[in-house]
Amino acid sequence: MAFVDELIIHARAGRGGDGVVRWLHLKGKEYSGPAGGNGGRGGNVYVRAVRDVSILSRYTGEKLFAAGNGGPGENRSRHGANGGHITIELPVGSVIHNSATRERFELLTEDEEIMILAGGRGGIGNEYFKSSTNTRPEEFTPGEAGQEADFYIELALVADLGLVGLPNAGKSSLLNAITGAQAKVGAYAFTTLDPNLGAFYGKVIADIPGLIEGASAGKGLGQKFLRHVSRTRALIHCLSLEEDDLMERYGVVRKELTAYSKELAQKPELILLTKSDCRDTQEVAAAIELFKKEGKEAVAVSVLDDTSLKALRDRLTRLLSVHIA
Repeated sequence: MAFVDELIIHARAGRGGDGVVRWLHLKGKEYSGPAGGNGGRGGNVYVRAVRDVSILSRYTGEKLFAAGNGGPGENRSRHGANGGHITIELPVGSVIHNSATRERFELLTEDEEIMILAGGRGGIGNEYFKSSTNTRPEEFTPGEAGQEADFYIELALVADLGLVGLPNAGKSSLLNAITGAQAKVGAYAFTTLDPNLGAFYGKVIADIPGLIEGASAGKGLGQKFLRHVSRTRALIHCLSLEEDDLMERYGVVRKELTAYSKELAQKPELILLTKSDCRDTQEVAAAIELFKKEGKEAVAVSVLDDTSLKALRDRLTRLLSVHIA
């Protein structure tokens, strides 16, 4: 099933039950007085955050979500049953936009629950119209309609570390090596079309599909995936040592991050020089020195070298402890 991170749905809260006209029947004294109860309230619509980034895929064929209607009032002044609520499960990080009111809701923590539509109130039965001058009321009111709206849902992943870089920088291979994830890899650009997640000592690492120049303006995979980077708490900027123009390629991604969000560009960053096995020791050292002269610290790694992977895991552990409580 394809990964889905945008969705439009229609949701409807329940209608309130109608109030009713009923009469109290006592032995030997029919029609003793009004006894029509109020209608039950319509059910509400809620959204709840779950730790399942693929759950939106289940809703691609289901566009209408409706809560239950309230029951009509009953005899002997009894209220009708309230309509059942409905809860729509969405991934942690979802942003829900009400197309009609422009309200915006965010689900940022697991099990967080928000009411997005309220059910209608139940109508009033004839007992509640009784007065000294109206002893036999025939009046009642119908139940109110529940709120109804279209919602645009977009997912912005909530991750502790985000792997960013140009296409074919080795991000997916790295994610697999340090977390045991099973992201698709290939020796060509744009192997990754959807974000991949992996767990590292209880923290979440997200492999964000490769960015290109102009991504902040929508080119390539564009803003769709910059949105996912925006909520990561620190960045791992991957640069492949197969390339010669490392500083230029570094600048391309940094430019797009800054254009999309200055706050994003200011997140803690670790520069990772991947595929170090394709260069000799002196060339790797020269690449590291290149970034050092610019006041930036870079680390080289190869997924084929267990020693460099262990050093990277240690470095990531320190990064997490400093920047991510």
